[in-house]
Amino acid sequence: MTSDHAADIDRHVRVYITVFGALMALTIITVVVSRFHLPVPIAVSVALLVATIKGSLVACYFMHLISEKKLIYAVLMLTAVFFVALLALPAVTVHNGYWIH
Repeated sequence: MTSDHAADIDRHVRVYITVFGALMALTIITVVVSRFHLPVPIAVSVALLVATIKGSLVACYFMHLISEKKLIYAVLMLTAVFFVALLALPAVTVHNGYWIH
């Protein structure tokens, strides 16, 4: 094994350990924030923000999406658009508190 290869592996291991530490810190932040008994909209917003950051870290580093081609990002964005559209569907179909039939 060459020294360049060993150094490359060491660099990747350091990145993985750093990401793991960030994920653990964000998990602790989630638990601490849950103890504050914030109003529901703020609590949900904070939880979604932390979950988005954690999901992004996992997708980028552990799934190796940070170094992928543009096609992967296009598919990922299309999936996100459909996900948001499905989440927004109930809000779009409700008018003044009554379901549209």
